[in-house]
Amino acid sequence: MAGVLEVRSFTVGPLENNTYLVWDRSSLEAVLVDPGMGSEAVEATLKELGLTLAAILNTHGHFDHIYRNVHFSRAYGCPVLIHEADLPLLRTMPEHAALFGFPAEPCPDPSGLLADGQEVRVGTGSLKVLHTPGHSPGGVCLAGEGFVLTGDTLFAQSIGRTDLPGGSYDALVTSIREKLFTLPDGTQALPGHGPATSIGYEKRNNPFVRAA
Repeated sequence: MAGVLEVRSFTVGPLENNTYLVWDRSSLEAVLVDPGMGSEAVEATLKELGLTLAAILNTHGHFDHIYRNVHFSRAYGCPVLIHEADLPLLRTMPEHAALFGFPAEPCPDPSGLLADGQEVRVGTGSLKVLHTPGHSPGGVCLAGEGFVLTGDTLFAQSIGRTDLPGGSYDALVTSIREKLFTLPDGTQALPGHGPATSIGYEKRNNPFVRAA
């Protein structure tokens, strides 16, 4: 991961989602991760920093993390990428959003699919895709140099819920232990909701999945 990537978090919408803007300092190329409700606020930062939005990345297909896919893909003409196993969630997003009282436009179909071990280029840097099923079948985390975007897989002293269709507690714990807890302890963990934490802290203190 040669390039130096910057990350900025935006807490948006009624479900307090964390939407992340990740960009390469040298090329000013950026990707947007999990554009939730209210994430249009990111556009001011794109303009302020002179960034070019190259792609939208979804850590998983639950409606609150993909709600503004359609807005940004239309406005910036950039591709949407998600793991294949969460395509059914993406394609039924308006129905799921309606269950929570939120009207929504359908998401565009993705231009490409994320796969475990894939390197997504961001200018001269990259994000490595870690497939972490358990919260949803196609959940992924995105690892950069010194940080990892954990979506709804791992939170500060908590984990993603597993009682939704396609969820599995055993799969989630395995994902965290085998994909996230093998990262360096100093890696900053940036979740889909709530405050940032670190891999080392969660290994020692997370009551749901402390390292054995």
